Amino acid sequence: MNNNLIKINRFVTSIICSLLVLGALTACSDQEEQQQMLHKAVAIEASEECHLCGMLITRFDGPKGELYRKEQGDKVFKFCSTRDMFSYYLDPENKRNVTQMFVHDMSKMPWGTINDEHFIDAKNAWYVTGSEKTGAMGKTLASFSLQKDAVAFAKEFGGNVIAFNQISLSILM
Repeated sequence: MNNNLIKINRFVTSIICSLLVLGALTACSDQEEQQQMLHKAVAIEASEECHLCGMLITRFDGPKGELYRKEQGDKVFKFCSTRDMFSYYLDPENKRNVTQMFVHDMSKMPWGTINDEHFIDAKNAWYVTGSEKTGAMGKTLASFSLQKDAVAFAKEFGGNVIAFNQISLSILM
């Protein structure tokens, strides 16, 4: 009987230890996710250059982009156009290290202005490719928070509406 109590005690102890370890791992993963979600889009200053091409970001029309990389902590990478941001992001070495991406919502920001209050999560945005509107590097991807706004833009200025996961290097060419 004493032997059975020892076995039960060991079994219960191992279950409790397993639960504690599982709880600690879950807490670490939740903390990492929360840390990644703390990043916000930041204002683009007049003197800032595009991370990809080096052009002054505020000198050009159209939506801009920003992203954060895992190993760079709080450093934000800013781009003069969504086209440049996606050209950078779609490089396999960069893609796996990007934690968050932001683009302007062009339904709230006229094409010829920059308003940093209207950044949205790039992964949830809708994009118009091939429109007559141009950005810093020529053709660019107009970004919208709502699909209906992207459709309305495409009807007015031409182009095709796509989701984030449909963007590829061939679309950027």
